Amino acid sequence: MSDEIARDKTTQIPIRRALVSVWDKTGLEDFAKGLVDAGVTIVSTGSTAKKIAAAGLPVTPVEDVTGFPECFEGRVKTLHPRIHGGILADRRKPEHVAQMKELEIEPIDLVVCNLYPFEETVASGADFDDCVEQIDIGGPSMVRAAAKNHPSVAVVTSPELYSHVLEAVQDGGFDLRERRILAAAAFAHTAEYDAAVATWFDDQLTRFAMESLGVDPSELAESEDSPLPEWVELSGDRVMSLRYGENPHQAAALYVDMDDLVARADEGEDCFCPECAPHPDLDDLEACDAAGSDPEAVPAPGIANAIQLHGKEMSYNNYTDGDAAIRAAYDHQEPCVVIIKHANPCGIAVADDVAEAHRKAHACDPVSAFGGVIAVNRPVTVELAEQIAPIFTEVVLAPAYEPGAVKALAAKKNVRVLRVTPPDRGALEVRQISGGYLAQQRDDVAEKGDTREGWTKVCGPDVDEATLADLEFAWQTIRATKSNAILLAKDGATVGIGMGQVNRVDSCKLAVERANTLGGRETGDAAADNQADVAGGARAEDIAVAAPPERSRGAVAASDAFFPFADGPQILIDAGVKAIVQPGGSIRDQETIDVCEKAGVTMFTTGVRHFFH
Repeated sequence: MSDEIARDKTTQIPIRRALVSVWDKTGLEDFAKGLVDAGVTIVSTGSTAKKIAAAGLPVTPVEDVTGFPECFEGRVKTLHPRIHGGILADRRKPEHVAQMKELEIEPIDLVVCNLYPFEETVASGADFDDCVEQIDIGGPSMVRAAAKNHPSVAVVTSPELYSHVLEAVQDGGFDLRERRILAAAAFAHTAEYDAAVATWFDDQLTRFAMESLGVDPSELAESEDSPLPEWVELSGDRVMSLRYGENPHQAAALYVDMDDLVARADEGEDCFCPECAPHPDLDDLEACDAAGSDPEAVPAPGIANAIQLHGKEMSYNNYTDGDAAIRAAYDHQEPCVVIIKHANPCGIAVADDVAEAHRKAHACDPVSAFGGVIAVNRPVTVELAEQIAPIFTEVVLAPAYEPGAVKALAAKKNVRVLRVTPPDRGALEVRQISGGYLAQQRDDVAEKGDTREGWTKVCGPDVDEATLADLEFAWQTIRATKSNAILLAKDGATVGIGMGQVNRVDSCKLAVERANTLGGRETGDAAADNQADVAGGARAEDIAVAAPPERSRGAVAASDAFFPFADGPQILIDAGVKAIVQPGGSIRDQETIDVCEKAGVTMFTTGVRHFFH
């Protein structure tokens, strides 16, 4: 709503009597004074009434209206016909108006109410009874009653709207359109609240059930039998309308769980809701560069909460690719750079510094890296920024940027530069399907078989530390690759990726083909030589140095799932792969093992699968 609204005078209802009952008392005194100055009678409850009275303002306690005292430690205050009758009576109906007079019920024109801090209480670690005590009953009842009867009553649930309320009071009241908007917001408010209560209660029932079976609830997250909740809360506030979705004919928007951000702030973290987040002015390059390294400007977890430091507005595809990229970068402990295109990696590498990691990642497939998304799990250095700048890149994401790095990236006007904190590990992943939702625990590459200590060597000679390190890198990298996936790696970098194929043989062929026909080096020294060409519009494939021959020879391979037949490993063996890591578990495992044994190729099994669709 705007401060200047052309209201429909025929549907306006003057605000003469308001019921004010709020937990969040932000701005309450000024708001109440504005109502009183406008001639509005205030009816109020408990601590709200006391705060208004303490400000020297006239207020009618709710018990003076009901003729009944607040009771049961304030559990019963407003649940009375003189309150709910004043809210719910439909004044369009003469019989309702007549009955109000008969029962001596005065109409209530405005309900101002926000609810007990249930989620904040849960987040504080309070015990079960204390959490239950913060389940609001009277508040949601009043809010829903007023929202239902919006033809006669206006309802407000946020202190942020107080100025709009006072403006409407002075202008003769809200019109029907405004009351409908307020009613929709009120129903969303109570729906989110009820969903939070239901989700928490379901979790408590699960814990009680486990305790009755003698299972420690604190071990649920580690238990293979840990059930997912029976109720999943999906709520969010639209924080950005995007130009379009995956395609121009699809509408799209970004939604964020604002309640989660507020709860984090209540737990002592900085609040990064749109009103509080320190998003710099994108036209002020100095401020953006400073925000990249500001230790106080760390965003809340996840790409949806990222702070943009440069470039055009993010698109739907930027968000999906960026999310895939930042997750892949944080699959690794070492400094890592990931290049993503259409949610698949063009190259991933680890190194002692991020500039070297980028050179290695880019060399995997510089053709596809053109127009890609780059994510880094360490601060972006000026060297890395200058290395990226000549290459057409859609988005760069990192936890921070060294002073000067944002300026270097800003050499390209449109590249989107984001400061992002990785998503929380162990989160629930929800995907919509027609008619419902699927939920699963996120694949965080944190299983026993995701490190070499959990592997079994099933054939071949012992391998050296460098080969083991490459195998471990390949295995932890393949999680980010669409199935069916085969990945070749060498010296801490991908050299060939076969992804998204409907059979594993084709994935093996594609990985080998891409290893031996793509690649080259267009970063580092070559980047400096070619910078003028790129700035002039040359494409990456036009300036890439020829790939070294047969990069597959001497590489290691990872497979995201078991080999159903020996033909896949045979393709890798023929290409010169020296070691393979895969989940194992096929009824034909022995055939695969025999082929590798005969060729002198070492094979490890992990017991863990990493399908990704």
